[in-house]
Amino acid sequence: MAKSRTIYICSTCGSQSPQWFGKCPSCGVYGTLEEQMVTPSSSGGVARNGRQSHNHSDNRPQVPPKPRISMPFNEIREEEQARFPSGYGELDRVLGGGIVPGSLVLIGGDPGIGKSTLLLQTANQLSQRLPRILYVSAEESAQQIKLRASRLGVAEASSVTEAKESENNNENGKKKPVIISQKMEDKANLFILPETDLEEILKELESLQPQVAVIDSIQTIYFAALTSAPGSVAQVRECTSALMQVAKRDNITLFIVGHVTKEGAIAGPRVLEHLVDTVLYFEGDRYASHRLLRSVKNRFGATHEIGIFEMVEAGLVEVANPSELFLGNRDEFAPGTATVVACEGTRPLVVELQALVSPTSYASPRRSTTGVDYSRLQQILAVLEKRVGIPLSKLDAYVASAGGLGVEEPAADLGIAMAIVASFRDRIVDPRTVLIGEVGLGGQVRLVSQMELRLKEAAKLGFKRAIVPKGQSFADDIGLEIIPVGKVIDAIISAIPPQQKLGGEMSDFSEEDEEIDE
Repeated sequence: MAKSRTIYICSTCGSQSPQWFGKCPSCGVYGTLEEQMVTPSSSGGVARNGRQSHNHSDNRPQVPPKPRISMPFNEIREEEQARFPSGYGELDRVLGGGIVPGSLVLIGGDPGIGKSTLLLQTANQLSQRLPRILYVSAEESAQQIKLRASRLGVAEASSVTEAKESENNNENGKKKPVIISQKMEDKANLFILPETDLEEILKELESLQPQVAVIDSIQTIYFAALTSAPGSVAQVRECTSALMQVAKRDNITLFIVGHVTKEGAIAGPRVLEHLVDTVLYFEGDRYASHRLLRSVKNRFGATHEIGIFEMVEAGLVEVANPSELFLGNRDEFAPGTATVVACEGTRPLVVELQALVSPTSYASPRRSTTGVDYSRLQQILAVLEKRVGIPLSKLDAYVASAGGLGVEEPAADLGIAMAIVASFRDRIVDPRTVLIGEVGLGGQVRLVSQMELRLKEAAKLGFKRAIVPKGQSFADDIGLEIIPVGKVIDAIISAIPPQQKLGGEMSDFSEEDEEIDE
């Protein structure tokens, strides 16, 4: 009998190596190679990626395989995708307009962010329109799910599927566990299966034939034929691949929950992201009530779409007007604030940016960001000092977005620059003005995409003016006063009127203010 051998698999890219290295030879990441045992197959070949290699040592002539019949591109019929709603408009937006039958959707996020809550509520909504919905829980018992469902108000339409011991013996004479479905009510369409064994889950999928199934979570499911621990790259790859085959063959939509590592990535990201059709990240601050569902990959729709939810006592609810969530108190004006319109996919969001500039107490000034890219802040500070003449090299600079929304697109550069200048000069940016534009290294304001969509969102929220890059035409019925600018200094003059200067701690910089005004 052939002996088992050891290979090392990278947890980041999934590449295999016969020996251990401190750095992965494929992706170059340190400390990612994990030891795995490989058992040779009975035919002499080693089973790899679920396929068995065969030994062709004989001299029999090999018959060439029959080629598959390909289809000309112009003969392929174009059929409309049959989507069905999930019950939540925000989730449908991120998925591209609804749920596609037979698709695999991976949802990742930090522990306790609300992934299980969102999927349990979605399963309950789907069970009211579809006959069979399966929720596989590999981390909680049926009683724990029932308790959480009672708090969310979905316990009235649930049924429990439990694994019980059968009285029938298997081939070895031992009792064999089987899956028995028990409905608590005649109209119960939501089935709960607390199970971690992949083979039992596949049996239940083939027996129940649900329209939608939820796997919570993929890291806790194991395949008994593999010797590696649950959650390893080999287990995650094999379990996801087996679930994918069943979903595509039986046209079952699968929602798979994936845990997030310390680096903020889904465990085994390269393996899972290549297998599934859609990758969603559930984001949010543990101290804030809102949650963001962001699309990273979508074969059936646009990427970088976001859905916004709010965590309340009864679970997750959709946010009707997300722009008001990321706007500060518009009744109290404070220096160092500016309003921008960021686009997440096809959704415009009005966000308030805050900046604080103060003399440093250390040898080197501090720079800190919350919701803003740190490298963009460094670049904007350098442009303001070189092209505008504001001495920021010896000042601390702090920039944050209201509500904690990540604003990383270049269209927010002009708003960041105006907030920094307003804090430096201790003045107020016109609160009825939005700033949209990318700041170039030469101090110019560059054009950005989806400008008309951004302006209509600002006009809907009651803004009166918009400072935008020069050289773009707009419709006459936008409802905003458009101020085109070509340089950052022109935007400063338009956004920060000199008569709105306040008395404060930054009065020592009055000489520099006069130079900027000139």
